[in-house]
Amino acid sequence: MAVMTPRDPFGRAALRAVVIVLTVALALYLIVLLRKPITWLVIAAFIAVAMSGPVNLLARRMKRGLAIALAYLAMVMIPIGLGAALIPSIVNQVEDLSSNVPQYADDVTEYVNENDTLRGLNEKYDFTTEIQKFADDLPSRIGDAAGLLRDIGVGVVNSVFAAVTILILSIFMVGGGPRWAEAFVRAQPPDRAQRIERALREVANAIGNYVGGALVQATIAGVSAFIVMKILGAPFAGPLALVVAFFDLIPVVGATIGAVLIGIVMLFVNFPIAVIIWGAFAIFYQQFENYVIQPQIQRRAVAVEPFVVLVSVLFGSTLFGILGAVLAIPTAATLQIVWREYRDYRRETLAQPIDGPGRLEAPA
Repeated sequence: MAVMTPRDPFGRAALRAVVIVLTVALALYLIVLLRKPITWLVIAAFIAVAMSGPVNLLARRMKRGLAIALAYLAMVMIPIGLGAALIPSIVNQVEDLSSNVPQYADDVTEYVNENDTLRGLNEKYDFTTEIQKFADDLPSRIGDAAGLLRDIGVGVVNSVFAAVTILILSIFMVGGGPRWAEAFVRAQPPDRAQRIERALREVANAIGNYVGGALVQATIAGVSAFIVMKILGAPFAGPLALVVAFFDLIPVVGATIGAVLIGIVMLFVNFPIAVIIWGAFAIFYQQFENYVIQPQIQRRAVAVEPFVVLVSVLFGSTLFGILGAVLAIPTAATLQIVWREYRDYRRETLAQPIDGPGRLEAPA
């Protein structure tokens, strides 16, 4: 007669725990190895959802393939047109600066010699000689900068490759997204299919509204910067305002980058008055935008409380940098939609009695 040994529940539990730990460790290791393509996929998915609105709008009047091509062509041409409008002006300004710096140095030296206090400091520290030396060496340094830009070009090529890959992935997602979503919904049980379809639609609307809100916010920043630069007499106020609006699309740090670039231009407009006024405006506007404009716009766009908007941007930028700041608000809106649908589903499930009075069906 065979003797049957009892099962070892402790051993099975220990084995299960070891398998779970190894599986999680392997998954994290794979995520670390594939972090670059995963990041590209996340960005491509965000762009695809954001572009689905314009694509669907154009698809009402033409074939969907042509609508996708026109929408993405317009998106790509915006930064290209901005660069075409700004780069020649920037090159001309740099050339003018390099030719006028010696005159600036002579003006500074003359002003120092006419001022008793500055003349005394100059006799002690001889800073005008350093200014003259810098002015004389500037043309050669600009030549060195050309070599530096050539080295940077390698990184630009890599970035262009990444951008092209992301755009191609995004185009595939826009083209096949509706079909994939429909197949996923059909695979669900009937009691959940309608709810999942509604959740997916609301998430897509939230991301599209977020992009629209970001464009409105960038427009406000660009118009405000244009008005201030026209008052200060800055050259190329229109293209520079477009630069401010473009960088303002990047949460948290974008406004600072744009303000610094414009501040460099202001150095040659009316130093130091224009620089001081622009710096004060930039600091005030950035704080006002971060804590008032952006939360209020996104609250109406994605139906997320201003406090949650601010906290999500701070957390996202701290954890994942610029990408985290960009995706923080859509992620918060998505989590809010998913939680609301799950809560409603749980309530409906608990409200259904089974097998007699007083008993309720447990949620799935």
